[in-house]
Amino acid sequence: MDGPNGGPAPAVPSAAELLRSRSYLGLVAAGAIIGVPVAMIAYFFLKAVNETQRYVFSTLPDDLGAGVWWPVVPLTLCGLLVALVIRHLPGSAGHKPAEGFKAGGPVSPIELPGIFIASFLTLGLGVVLGPEAPLIAIGSGIGVLALHLLRRDAPAQAAAVIGGAGSFAAVSTLLGSPLTAAFLMLEVAAIGGPMLGVLLVPGLLASGIGALVFVGLDNWTGFGTFALAIPDIPPFTSPDGAQFLWAIGIGVAAAALAAFIKVVARTLQAVVEPRMTVAMPLVGLGVGALAVAFALGSDRDSTDVLFSGQDQLPALISGAAGWTLGALVLLVACKALAYALSLSCFRGGPVFPAMLIGAAGGIALSELPGLPLIAGVAMGIGAMTVAMLNLPLTSVLLVTVFLQADGIALMPLVIVAVVVSYIASARIAPLLELAVQRGSAMVAEPG
Repeated sequence: MDGPNGGPAPAVPSAAELLRSRSYLGLVAAGAIIGVPVAMIAYFFLKAVNETQRYVFSTLPDDLGAGVWWPVVPLTLCGLLVALVIRHLPGSAGHKPAEGFKAGGPVSPIELPGIFIASFLTLGLGVVLGPEAPLIAIGSGIGVLALHLLRRDAPAQAAAVIGGAGSFAAVSTLLGSPLTAAFLMLEVAAIGGPMLGVLLVPGLLASGIGALVFVGLDNWTGFGTFALAIPDIPPFTSPDGAQFLWAIGIGVAAAALAAFIKVVARTLQAVVEPRMTVAMPLVGLGVGALAVAFALGSDRDSTDVLFSGQDQLPALISGAAGWTLGALVLLVACKALAYALSLSCFRGGPVFPAMLIGAAGGIALSELPGLPLIAGVAMGIGAMTVAMLNLPLTSVLLVTVFLQADGIALMPLVIVAVVVSYIASARIAPLLELAVQRGSAMVAEPG
């Protein structure tokens, strides 16, 4: 094949040749080095979010003597502030969660302020989204920035590799294990073929180093590692035929619920985007109102509906005996609607709210015959996660790591639930697109 000037095209090095090259060793070393500052920034970002949540939803309302209605105040304010950030800072303040959890190119450093501020406001002021997508973007942007500071003429491929390494490091412990983070990044980026190992190694090394940094900072500060974990898990021995039937039903139900959430989110996105500064405070008000409605209807705390659900998930599972069936159903309904509203315009990730909704649904279904509680939780989490993310391998591994000792015994059930949900979601997808198109057309019609 001829090159652009009529001569022979330059040979493309093979994966083995790249692995033996000095430039590749330099990329691996750079990935390892960038993992340290990225993990430190991610650690203190998560700590700042936690402290903000505690102050805004615990300390401040107590000081003001506010009642159960308090969540509508910070969430309405959050809508206005995030809208202003999206409108006036470079970039789009991160990916639009209603459009799915997918990989873009390396993040430009000029977009970092908008991503930092919008995601911090979103997470700190109670919106129902998680930190994983912002951290992936922040890690990528910091990696690209560091590379450009060291070498302004760095090739695009090097920026992609180092940006990816930064993303790996930023989410290294968030999902319970560096391996889970690696699977997430691989599935999101759709990396495969002979170059898989070449592109994976710098990111995997950065992920491991990031996990070590998180552990070291926990030992130094005592703040915690901010990893997904549950201390006390009900025992599970082995699955039976009835539980496999439950896996099919849970997979179909999760696909249907996820489709409803996506339709609401994407239809509302078309309404909000042209008029963000007016509409986003109303969306925030809606999220706060759902939290208040849950608190009034269940006699539990409104924060069970708010936030990503990462911190509430272990307590929900270990304290499942203290929940009534009505409260669980109301939690699923209010959390799902608040999740849909949040996806439409705020800036955050979709993983943890999907996990909490799936777990709550599984606990509620375990009131019926033939479904142990922990099996319902595992299948609910796996099925709901894959329905929202379309990442089957990550969804199975996430449940396995999260449930620790029971994870291996539950894996066959989780696989069935995930596969059924994944296929059902694909079958529903054309109907989902049609519903979104009709909803958007109705919004666009004058009058």
